[in-house]
Amino acid sequence: MMALRGALIGCGFFAINQMHGWRDIAGASIVAICDRDPERLRIVGDQFGVARRYTDAAALFAGEKLDFVDVATTVGSHRPLVELAAANRVPVICQKPFAPTLADAIAMVRACADAGVPLMVHENFRWQSPIQAVRAVLDSGEIGKPFFGRISFRSGYDVFSGQPYLATGKRFIIEDLGIHILDIARFLLGDVSSLTARTARINSSIAGEDVATILMDHESGATSVVDCSYATKLATEPFPETLVELDGSEGTIRLSLGYQLTVTGKSGTHVTDVSPQLLPWASRPWHNIQESVLAIQKHWVACLASGKEPATSGADNLKTFALVEAAYAGAASREPVRINDLLR
Repeated sequence: MMALRGALIGCGFFAINQMHGWRDIAGASIVAICDRDPERLRIVGDQFGVARRYTDAAALFAGEKLDFVDVATTVGSHRPLVELAAANRVPVICQKPFAPTLADAIAMVRACADAGVPLMVHENFRWQSPIQAVRAVLDSGEIGKPFFGRISFRSGYDVFSGQPYLATGKRFIIEDLGIHILDIARFLLGDVSSLTARTARINSSIAGEDVATILMDHESGATSVVDCSYATKLATEPFPETLVELDGSEGTIRLSLGYQLTVTGKSGTHVTDVSPQLLPWASRPWHNIQESVLAIQKHWVACLASGKEPATSGADNLKTFALVEAAYAGAASREPVRINDLLR
């Protein structure tokens, strides 16, 4: 089978990881890149040997025959680019956050559905190998039916040095990081019926919130706590690890610091090292996230080949996006928010 021909739109900070991932996948290749900044085009194009370069997305679609496009731009440009891809009948991956508003996200999903083209959101955290290992234990039935979960990401890591724009937005940790942790909660415990949220801004030099605590009721009957912080100074910096606690009717799962997975269940207690692979192009401590980029892009290629809907399709991601909107609404009102009310 011929490799799928893809294009990357957006050659910024995180897109380098995606380009490395594409280079490692036998079933796909990036044949063209697009960015409004000619210097970024030059750097990425030269590094990855991509000769076809565009500064205008419309020109890209007009000039290339593509099997998919990977949109890795900032959130404000996502809707017009996804709708442009849909208009050209090109399957599209879109970086998170999916859209500026839930209404925009719904419109993007509708545009791709009407055009009959697949749409996947690059929601890669659930594809981290430690999170996949937790899901595998749940699927095995080892701890019975889960009734409580805590999914935690607490760190004092300086994320602003590499991405200074994060310090300027009125929304920060829920929109940028919390969306991943909320998606993990959905992945492990199912869809959410309602939530209550609290936020705080500890770092006075940034515009948005850097701490969020969210209590969620899942449709399965489970309760979970999602807590995120970039203001937590610890003896051992855990960035970028997500820690997980799950209690079930027959046992417990604990994914703890250092990627240690402890399962106490029907067959006793077992401790496993579920550390992510350090890919040749990856670097610590980012290797966990970098590995998940490769995993989700492999999933996309497999879905295009089989015609299967991606696990993090646009339609699925609307449910995660709604949790972000509900968290901000709940933090502002200090009242519970019903998720279905947002998706109507």
